[in-house]
Amino acid sequence: MTTHAGVRKVVLAYSGGLDTSIILRWLQETYGCEVVTFTADLGQGEELEPARQKALAMGVPPESIFIEDLREEFVRDYVFPMFRANTIYEGEYLLGTSIARPLIAKRLVEIAAATGADAIAHGATGKGNDQVRFELGAYALAPDIRVIAPWREWDLGSRESLMAYAEAHGIPIEMKRGTKSPFSMDANLLHISYEGGPLEDPWTEPPTEMWRWTVSPEFAPDEAAYLDLTYEAGDIVAIDGERLSPAEVLAELNRIGGAHGVGRIDIVENRYVGMKSRGAYETPGGTIMLRAHRAIESITLDREVAHLKDELMPRYASLIYNGYWWSPEREMLQVAIDHSQRHVNGEVRIKLYKGNVEVVGRRSPDSLFDERIATFEDDAGAYDQADAEGFIKLNALRLRNLARRRGPIGGGGGD
Repeated sequence: MTTHAGVRKVVLAYSGGLDTSIILRWLQETYGCEVVTFTADLGQGEELEPARQKALAMGVPPESIFIEDLREEFVRDYVFPMFRANTIYEGEYLLGTSIARPLIAKRLVEIAAATGADAIAHGATGKGNDQVRFELGAYALAPDIRVIAPWREWDLGSRESLMAYAEAHGIPIEMKRGTKSPFSMDANLLHISYEGGPLEDPWTEPPTEMWRWTVSPEFAPDEAAYLDLTYEAGDIVAIDGERLSPAEVLAELNRIGGAHGVGRIDIVENRYVGMKSRGAYETPGGTIMLRAHRAIESITLDREVAHLKDELMPRYASLIYNGYWWSPEREMLQVAIDHSQRHVNGEVRIKLYKGNVEVVGRRSPDSLFDERIATFEDDAGAYDQADAEGFIKLNALRLRNLARRRGPIGGGGGD
């Protein structure tokens, strides 16, 4: 049973929206504690200063309101390291929500330490992955921190009960013009996600008006766009020769990719908490980054290193999806991944056309591609084709022995 004793101050992950405003008031009343608010700018594209005014109106003192621009740290220290591994969950999902949570958890516990808070609080529900990600991250960084998850404690289980609570406690309910989106959305510099509403039926096609970042491929420009991406140690550092910061790189790829209909997916994924969930995602910049990074690796990585990375990647992706960014096993894998990127330098030329991302060129001063060996013309002795016979026979030895004992594969068997 949850006890409300011993909590004097709580750091709340605060968006300024209705749900977290209700949580703020609920914490003040239920725990009788001071609330510190933390609002992170991860590139969601929304004005965050209104969150400060809302927190002030609800009695939070100015010194207890933290609004931070974390866009560069987010891309540099979380998104880019993840893309060095070509990370993708269940073959499709580029982990846009998952990779943001460890940074938020880190800042929550750091602010708690700086302000002398006893606990942190978040607005993730008891049915989703985010509660796991926030809390695993917090406990990994501050093992004795207390975590308050109101959705697992209160009895405000419906939208009607939330609205009634807001009205009873004087929490402003913004009535915006137009129709409210039926989707639950989450956005940052890497992606925007959509869940709920009509998407809860996996047979229902997402409505065209749902998408916000990308044009429909049918209406994308009829002329292709070309981009030259420059890599250093596995990270993009320039677009068309112009050097950009990590956050600037991702923002520009989002802009260009979105204009050409790149990055839409509609998937059913397996949540860590045990259920299947249907979600739609727009990840234009990330989609370009994944294709381009595999292209530059194709000429700069040794075959066995590349294959080993591909074998490790699904485990690495699951660690991020399930909330284990701060685990020792993820950190161990990251060391190996980063080591593999030392010579992943060069340029990749990308062609964008009506939702497609096509690699049309790659070059590197560290390229392992040897034209003398790969050529179909006379290789001037760089490769002795006669050597292939012994190579094949050595690799066929076990297959030939097996066939002599059991008969050729597909040759039928006894009764």
